[in-house]
Amino acid sequence: MTHSEIITFQIGKQGFTQGTTELLKKTFKNHDLIKISVLKSCTRDRQEIKTLSEKICAELQKSEGREFGCKIIGFTLNIRKLKKIKK
Repeated sequence: MTHSEIITFQIGKQGFTQGTTELLKKTFKNHDLIKISVLKSCTRDRQEIKTLSEKICAELQKSEGREFGCKIIGFTLNIRKLKKIKK
């Protein structure tokens, strides 16, 4: 895998779980951008999708010690690694 590949995940009826967090953390070790498709079985409510994106970024930031940005396009979350947080 190269750094230029865009990795895509899907979130379904189980939603955002601890296993999803672990998978995203492992993937961000080698990639800067991940796309997550929110399936119908998860939600189609825009506010819930926004809340989900904030939760994902907060979890990643807490565990990785760096900032993450999220852009919502339709029912897809584009999550990107940003700068490290200075301590």
